[in-house]
Amino acid sequence: MRGKPMFERFSYKARKRLAIIVLLVGMPLYVVVAVSLVNWLFPDPLDKPPVLVELVIYIGLGVLWIWPLKGLFRGVGQPEPGREDDADGG
Repeated sequence: MRGKPMFERFSYKARKRLAIIVLLVGMPLYVVVAVSLVNWLFPDPLDKPPVLVELVIYIGLGVLWIWPLKGLFRGVGQPEPGREDDADGG
């Protein structure tokens, strides 16, 4: 029998904090890795790939980067479950 998915084991607050850390640290690291990979694949700046090929590479790397973390971000933007706030937000 399978247990809960990996990120559902964390509390709502822990997932929210982890999501913020991933966005503040992971996103810049993704950008550096993605640009470095494209520069490694096409080292000559005068012989760059077509813009559409480059775009497909970046989109593909973005999907590969976020796919394992989609469970972390699921529901983080929603109000905390079980918490009842006033309608005016206070």
